[in-house]
Amino acid sequence: MKESKQSPRTLKFTWPLLVLFLILAGFAGGAAWQLNRFYKSSQKNPGLTVVYTVKRGQSFNTTARDLTRSGLCTSEKKLRLMAALYGLDKKIKAGEYLLSGSMSPETLLSVLTQGKVLLHKLTIPEGYTVKQIAHAINMKGLGRAERIEELAFSKAFTKKMDLPPGAPSLEGYLFPETYLFEKSATEEEILATMVKRFNAVFTPQLEKQGKKSGLSPHEVVTLASIIEKETGADHERPIISSVFHNRLKKGMRLETDPTVIYGIKDFNGNITRKDLRRKTPYNTYVIRGLPPGPIASPGLAALQAAVRPEKTPFFYFVSKKDGTHHFSRTIKEHLKAVRIYQLNKR
Repeated sequence: MKESKQSPRTLKFTWPLLVLFLILAGFAGGAAWQLNRFYKSSQKNPGLTVVYTVKRGQSFNTTARDLTRSGLCTSEKKLRLMAALYGLDKKIKAGEYLLSGSMSPETLLSVLTQGKVLLHKLTIPEGYTVKQIAHAINMKGLGRAERIEELAFSKAFTKKMDLPPGAPSLEGYLFPETYLFEKSATEEEILATMVKRFNAVFTPQLEKQGKKSGLSPHEVVTLASIIEKETGADHERPIISSVFHNRLKKGMRLETDPTVIYGIKDFNGNITRKDLRRKTPYNTYVIRGLPPGPIASPGLAALQAAVRPEKTPFFYFVSKKDGTHHFSRTIKEHLKAVRIYQLNKR
C-alpha cells in the first residue's frame, strides 16, 4: 500500500488559516483579559446611586460618556468596546434608570438594554377628589396638575374612557390604589390606568346588586363617593348607606355636608348656613335625590356598601367627633344627639 502524502498546495492553504486562527484566539483572549480587568477596576464607587435618563434617540457614545462622568464606570472607551463586542450598543432603551456603582459594566448594559426602568410609586387614598389626585401626581413629578384636571373634566377625553352612561367626568372613576408608573408615562396614560383599574374592581356583580336597589352604575359610584366622604370607619359604611337608601325611598333630601362642600369653589374649610342654602347641583340640602355625579373616588368597601346597605330604621346620623357617628330614627332623637355630640349639652 502506498503512503499518502499531503500536497504542497494543501499545506500552503492550511498554514495561513492556522496563523489567522492563532491571531484571532490571541485577540479574543486579550480582549477577555482586558474586559476582566475592566470588571474588577470599574467598581470604584460601590455606594454610589444615580438616577439616569436615556433620552429617545440618544447614542450609546453619549450614554457611555455620561455613565463614566457620573462615576458608574472607569472607562468610556472600554464600556463602548464591551457593548460593541456583545452587540448591545444599538439596543439601549430610552427611560429612567436607577443605577448603582456596585453594578458591573455587564449588569449596567443588561439593565439598559432590557429596559428595567425606574418605577415611581403613586398612592391615591380613598376619598380623594380629582383635584387632590392631580396634586398628588404633580408632587411625584409624574404630570402637571393643571393638565390632569383639564383631561379629567374634558368631554373629548372622557369619551375615550370606558365609563358608565351618564358619567360627566372622571370624578369618582380614578380608583384609589397604589400604582407604579414610569417617569415617561403621560398624563393621559396615568388617568387611563386608573380608570382601567376602576373597571376591574366594579364587577358585573356590583352592577347587578345596584340595579336591585334601583341604582344605575353611575348612581352607585355617586352614592359610594358620598359614603366614602362621610366615614372612614369600615363598620359604619353599610349603616351610613342604609340611611341614604332609607331617605331615597322616602323621597327625603340626603342633606349631606360633603356634597355641599364639593359644590363650593375654593371652599375655605368652614361650612355656613348660607352654604347650606346655596343653590348648586351638588347641594343635597336643596336638591332631592343624588347629585349629578360622584364627589370623590370611592374605594371597594364604599362601593360594596352602596349596593349592600344594612337593614336599619335610621334616617339621621351625627358625628360624635371621634371618627364615628350616632344614628337616629326620628328628627327628635337626632336633635337630641346633635345637642349632645355637637353642642356638648348633655
